Amino acid sequence: MSKKIRVGIFGCHKYEKASFSRANENFQFELVWIEPRLTEETQSLVKDFDVVCSFVEDKITSPVLETMKSSGVSLLALRSAGFNHVNLNKAKELNIPVVRVPAYSPQAIAEFTVALLLNISRKIHKSFMRVRDNNFSLEGLTGFNLYKKKIGILGTGQIGAAFCKIMLGFGCEVMAYDLSENNELKELGVAYAPLDQILKESDVISLHLPLNPQTQHILNDQAFKKMKEGVSIINTGRGGLIETKSLVQYLKTGKIRAVALDVYEEEEGIFFEDHSQEIIQDDTLMRLMTFPNVVLTSHQAFLTEEALQEIANTTLGNINDILETGHSANLL
Repeated sequence: MSKKIRVGIFGCHKYEKASFSRANENFQFELVWIEPRLTEETQSLVKDFDVVCSFVEDKITSPVLETMKSSGVSLLALRSAGFNHVNLNKAKELNIPVVRVPAYSPQAIAEFTVALLLNISRKIHKSFMRVRDNNFSLEGLTGFNLYKKKIGILGTGQIGAAFCKIMLGFGCEVMAYDLSENNELKELGVAYAPLDQILKESDVISLHLPLNPQTQHILNDQAFKKMKEGVSIINTGRGGLIETKSLVQYLKTGKIRAVALDVYEEEEGIFFEDHSQEIIQDDTLMRLMTFPNVVLTSHQAFLTEEALQEIANTTLGNINDILETGHSANLL
């Protein structure tokens, strides 16, 4: 492929550059790193690019797509699995192909989910902060075993399936909810069950579903009411799967034992950036951060060397496939 193909990589982060540079040795595109997110306010930056590369924090609306079309952009390459930030109908109308990275390292996210679960089950974050202050007291650090606990897993795609297998290895009783059942998981001992049963019986509920109109706020007020006292919740899927204001209310009542979130439904404009010198205006997020039994991380479950390299390889491979053949296995 000609080196003249210009790829504008929007919302780029320092941690991405090395992996994309390595992957580009096979393609020799001209990669242009653009720090701002791609939104209606920054859409003029797409000019002079043949391809636009976008991440989940961008907002690819109809006006942005129209500007891309009029500027001669021939392809939108997402370096993410999620695509709810793109107006796909408008892209199809304008005949702008959209490709994505459907899977890069499900193990990376599944392993991070386990790390979060171990953290909240054994209060590791609290112990770490105490010891830094020379406080070696064990008061208030009593946790709970995962062995023989009922783990309810919502979504058994590649990530959910990987998490199921790890939890089986811990000796947990694993239940799962998905519209499509995985026979391999069933043979390993995973019991598929209706959503209501999982909500009522699980000691831990972990979210691994895609975000769409059917799953938006799948954990809402009614769902929290059905859960058992002392349930723990993990979300490394999408922030919008949880109705956060209802989550706060049930944390306040004490019904929920602990929560670990790597995603947040209003994370746009907050996550992935340093706001340490600012006052964050999101009151719900700030309220979450006051709970001693809540652990928040900044959408980092995917962030491993292996996952970053696979994202880069697949993204540039998708671009090459479309430009050379007009088709890609990862075309939306």
